[in-house]
Amino acid sequence: MPFTSRDSQDINNLAHALMLIEVSDKVMDKLIAAISSMATANARIPMLSRTHGHPASPTTLGKEMAIFAYRLSRERRNISQIDILGKFAGAVGNYNPHLAAYPDINWLQVAEEFVTSLGISFNPYVPQVYLVKKLCLHICLELGIPSDCIATVLNFMSRKTFCYLTIPLKWRSYVGSLTYELVQRDLTDSTVLRNMGVGLGHSLLAYKSALQGIAKLQVNEASMLEDLDNTWEVLAEPIQTVMRRYGVPEPYEKLKELTRGRAVTKESIREFIEGLDIPFEAKKCLLNLTPCTYVGAAVELAKNVAAAVSLVNGAKIL
Repeated sequence: MPFTSRDSQDINNLAHALMLIEVSDKVMDKLIAAISSMATANARIPMLSRTHGHPASPTTLGKEMAIFAYRLSRERRNISQIDILGKFAGAVGNYNPHLAAYPDINWLQVAEEFVTSLGISFNPYVPQVYLVKKLCLHICLELGIPSDCIATVLNFMSRKTFCYLTIPLKWRSYVGSLTYELVQRDLTDSTVLRNMGVGLGHSLLAYKSALQGIAKLQVNEASMLEDLDNTWEVLAEPIQTVMRRYGVPEPYEKLKELTRGRAVTKESIREFIEGLDIPFEAKKCLLNLTPCTYVGAAVELAKNVAAAVSLVNGAKIL
């Protein structure tokens, strides 16, 4: 494309916008789909959960995977909802050379049609660089920059459309480490944008590595069942809750005596339940519980994660 009437930022801002829009969406969708599929496939496989490193209420492998599918889907939605704006208005945003050369063309309309055709939102009010700083800081700098601070810099380069203008290279490199916008030309953006790819690259690499890792995962169901069979104390929670429902006095203290500092077995749990003064049906339900079956709504949550992920993103991505 000829450089006539175009500022470098007219090209750069659109290129960066397209990069940000497209860089991670597809691979994130693949990762969400892979985790969701694993959650659904393992919805019924029970496993021991832990809090503070200690055994806690049982869950299922599928539900634990569903947590990350749903969490990642929300982050993906947040990213997709960021409105990245683009401009194509020349050096200071006024279409100065455009109108000088072709005064009969509606350049504002042309710019808007071009920018939106790329899938980028159009910003009609811009300086040279799309504003990302605070207005008050912009005004303070415009009123307060000493004119000789740039003139003292010895290394310069020329602009393509501003043949009379020289740009201080050392000054740009120096200010690139600061957080100021210098009147029209933001001297920090180049430094920031040159390093943006590092973060995006690490993210993309992480997504792809996670996809590869998930594909190699093998579930050791026997080991998880063994963990559960060795932790019958996790049933103290439902037993205590039912005891409270039916007004059994001192439920916490009684279960503390049963479980604290002692080996809890299937037999000791059943014996404790048999001795409770609660209705027969409630006692029957407790006797039917095992660490493997005490998983609450984990199975249902895992099976429904695909629908939940699609609902979060407003469209089916799986």
